[in-house]
Amino acid sequence: MRLHNLRPRPGSRHRVKRLGCGESSGHGKTSGKGNKGQKARSGGSIRLGFEGGQMPLIRRLPKRGFNNAAFHRRYAIVNLDDLNSFKAGSVVNAQVLRESNLVRGDFVGIKILGDGELKHGLTVEADQVSAAARGKIEKAGGTITLREGGASKGLIHASEQAGVSAGEASAEPALQAAGKKKSARLVPARVKAQAKKKTSQES
Repeated sequence: MRLHNLRPRPGSRHRVKRLGCGESSGHGKTSGKGNKGQKARSGGSIRLGFEGGQMPLIRRLPKRGFNNAAFHRRYAIVNLDDLNSFKAGSVVNAQVLRESNLVRGDFVGIKILGDGELKHGLTVEADQVSAAARGKIEKAGGTITLREGGASKGLIHASEQAGVSAGEASAEPALQAAGKKKSARLVPARVKAQAKKKTSQES
């Protein structure tokens, strides 16, 4: 076997179909493309999955798998206009809102929005509140209590009462850690200096 003796395997190569050579070529006058239409035109190809404008199979089948919609947190929206139906000084929470039919259905919490004006002071317990609603509630002599994140807010208020800002309170642990590292670095240097003194005195 030599390079000049190499041949393709019999049957692996076929004669090229010569199109557009008339009816006597064996491929007919239309060159195997049929009569007219999109597929008979030059460059007229149809993309994979196209069904002539009908809803394709890939879109007709139901979709399965991961979806972020399952993790969406839905809050019941309550405006200040709705809170005017309660008496002055009363406590408004999720249970009271459900009893008064202002909140119906399944929600992860209550969100207070500032649409309208509050006529009297109320103690409102909610999960979220807009800035406008908070301002109007406090202006009417009421208070707003958030059920989520209360612990972190309490820490911030405690530091402010002690005369320390939130930034200084958060920076204090970092400064303490830096001081410990600095003292840890200084100890070996002192030990080395004392050892040198002793050796000089002995000599």
